[in-house]
Amino acid sequence: MNVLSLIWRVPASWLYGLVVAIRNELYDMHLLRSYKMSVPTVCVGNLTVGGTGKTPHIEWLVQALTDKYQVAVLSRGYKRKSKGFVLSNAHSTVNDLGDECMQLHRKFPYLPIAVCRDRVEGVRRLKEQLPDLQVVLLDDAFQHRRLICGFNILLTIADNLYTNDHLLPWGRLRDNKQQSHRADVVIVTKCQPQMTDLDRRTLINQLHLPPYQHIFFSQTQYAPLPPNIDILSPQTPVLLITGIAQPNDLLHFLQQRFHHLQHLAFADHHSFSKSDCKQIEQAAQQATVVFTTEKDWSRLESLPLSDTCRQKIFPIPIKAQVREENDVLQLIERYIRSCI
Repeated sequence: MNVLSLIWRVPASWLYGLVVAIRNELYDMHLLRSYKMSVPTVCVGNLTVGGTGKTPHIEWLVQALTDKYQVAVLSRGYKRKSKGFVLSNAHSTVNDLGDECMQLHRKFPYLPIAVCRDRVEGVRRLKEQLPDLQVVLLDDAFQHRRLICGFNILLTIADNLYTNDHLLPWGRLRDNKQQSHRADVVIVTKCQPQMTDLDRRTLINQLHLPPYQHIFFSQTQYAPLPPNIDILSPQTPVLLITGIAQPNDLLHFLQQRFHHLQHLAFADHHSFSKSDCKQIEQAAQQATVVFTTEKDWSRLESLPLSDTCRQKIFPIPIKAQVREENDVLQLIERYIRSCI
């Protein structure tokens, strides 16, 4: 970031921080009302504008909890075309739910997934329509102060901790660092597989967590490539299409396997246009395989792409592997059992 850019970004960041601080203070002083719900709520959120791995961690919790509890997921449904409260069904599309929730719906078609900008209203409507509901997983609701969440999980990336970041537009923080105190658990995400105990201790020292907070670590795992793709030569030309906040890990994963990789990078949650389709078609003509993320595929699959292009596209599944997984789940289940 150059000096000229900082000239306006730094004071704008201070102004933004003042507005955010006033808002949080109004909630802390109960001048703005917050609501506590009767059903247990577990929030997976962050302090930044994206890219910390919320969706893979929601998927991890869905897989861990649905055998024991009646679980539903509630999200804002960012960039969906629908309005108000929407509950998933067999005919749901990306326009109804948004790309992240559509990704979840495709993986867990049996799971109730709701979208609602007002999380308080969303939880109420879920409870009305699902009387046996026992747990609501809240995707990206850490800043939604109207809802008092029962258990907060705060995510932060290993190579860009929120303690080392700045508020928008100087940095990527959308809330003050001090708000991290509301978290019950902090998970440092996207850790390297070779991370040592010393590395973990260094991160812990940088976060300066209070004694009541628990810290854990997770890494991103990509699914093995299918046999028909895995046998391809490293010289095979491939294309990667992304519309996510942090594509570097996936880019690095593919660059280790393929030496001729073209990357079409779009903004996070990008709404693909007709001109984008033309660009994708042209780039795909030069590639044997077209890789993308599951989230991006939720939007790409509805585009008017040719059959030739569509047949080349392979969404790469990812999952979050949480170190000390059982310890995290014990804390969450202890909270859930205390409420039901």
